[in-house]
Amino acid sequence: MGENQVTELGTAAPPNAAPPDAPGPRDRASIRRTNLSAVMGLLRDSGPRSRAQIAADTGLPKPTVTSLVAELVTLGLVREGPAQREGAVGRPGTLVHLDGDAICGIGVEISTSYVHVLALALDGTQVYAHRVPLAVKEEGPDATLDVTARHVADCLTALDREGRRPAGLTLALPGVIDMASATVTYAPGIGWRDVAVADALRTRVGRAAAGTLPPIAVDNDAKLAALAEYAQIRGSGVRDMLCITGERGIGAGIVNDGRLLRGADGFAGEVGHMPLDPHRNPCVCGRHGCWETMVGLDAILRLAAGGSDPIHDPGLALEDRLADLRGRAEAGDPRTVEALDRVAHDLGLGLALLTDVLNPRVVVLGGYFTHIGDRFLDRVRETVRARVMAPLAGGCEVRLSELGFVAAAYGGAHLALDAVYQRPALS
Repeated sequence: MGENQVTELGTAAPPNAAPPDAPGPRDRASIRRTNLSAVMGLLRDSGPRSRAQIAADTGLPKPTVTSLVAELVTLGLVREGPAQREGAVGRPGTLVHLDGDAICGIGVEISTSYVHVLALALDGTQVYAHRVPLAVKEEGPDATLDVTARHVADCLTALDREGRRPAGLTLALPGVIDMASATVTYAPGIGWRDVAVADALRTRVGRAAAGTLPPIAVDNDAKLAALAEYAQIRGSGVRDMLCITGERGIGAGIVNDGRLLRGADGFAGEVGHMPLDPHRNPCVCGRHGCWETMVGLDAILRLAAGGSDPIHDPGLALEDRLADLRGRAEAGDPRTVEALDRVAHDLGLGLALLTDVLNPRVVVLGGYFTHIGDRFLDRVRETVRARVMAPLAGGCEVRLSELGFVAAAYGGAHLALDAVYQRPALS
């Protein structure tokens, strides 16, 4: 995509509008694909409905809907039943549901401290998940991709054993991604430059998995996390959202009018490197004073405890270290309480700036914020309200993610499934 790149999120294809002239065979095939996509998107966004409801919601004729549903049933993408009475009189209408059994999408996140592999069925049900701790920067690209390939192969084997076929696989990484070549061009948090990750993973998985390796895409972790978070609130009326990843690095996924904003060259959302730190602490990007040096995972751990403290031990699960930190805060440990208050203020400072610029309806705090954020969420909200120019922070609500560290992998799986919704007849 070119300048001001965007990705549509959570929108069904529009229903067919009759052309002025009789369509030819190619036009009719294109129209049918569009209509199949419209039905699939409606079921994803709005839940099960009867064929009569589908016709009313899409504007398609009832006979056309009956034919489309029959084709989708044959493709194994939807199923019918049970019946539901649609009014006080008349026969109950049979509901059409997404069928989540046969097709799935795989999301793989390579973070700074772990590799997470999961698979979602078409209806969003998680059907596979595995995470392994890994010091990614220290291991380097080759060793990390070796580990990733082994776990992807395990996932494919498990899916094949259960009779599930993956529609695609999306890798999420913390950095700038060239999506066309599926290459990580710059990821300072893990020390990677110009790594062709899709090709490398495809070569490594090879014949190790019983299942066929699906198409592989690569995307930024914060953008995929935003996609997953937006899927959580789809249908709520929210069209403008900001998703903040809370890991060693801080990134943002920006949803504007229901579309994921990428920017001219894919750099949109690199908010962790806004120069907000008055102490000018060094950042992994090579500069000083970046916002993530104030509110990133390393910052909260550094503020809360000395270097020899167990919460800095990468050999311990991150959730366990955060639980330890949370316990100290609940016990009133002065250093921990002060650290949380400092991060809350600095987090609110950056969010207020972003809210002034983007005016989101919702800000979702993900990553490590989901584990301890309730200890300082009120403080963050107070800072945002005090600093945003618009009254009542422009109606912006700051909330915690329900997905936490798995959001990027979830977003990857959702993106992998998007091909099924866009072109159901080719699934």
